[in-house]
Amino acid sequence: MDVSTTPAVERIARVLAGQRISVNADGDAESAGKQIDGVWRDYLPDAIAVLKTLREPDQAMAAVGDPRVWEAMILAGLEQGTPETVVL
Repeated sequence: MDVSTTPAVERIARVLAGQRISVNADGDAESAGKQIDGVWRDYLPDAIAVLKTLREPDQAMAAVGDPRVWEAMILAGLEQGTPETVVL
């Protein structure tokens, strides 16, 4: 199985940005890569919301794997994608 070197939250944010920008989805840009590079961070809150939704596997997912491992993996992805809080 391949393992991505890009954090899950970033990959989700890039997909969401691409979905809105690329002509291959709902957008109108024929070559959207550079635009996506510039705006994907704007989609981080949506990406985090998606991962939070996936914390609990559904019945079919739980039937083929360990729900505790799944939750731990999703929580690790969320931790990696949550910006650090700076107190001034």
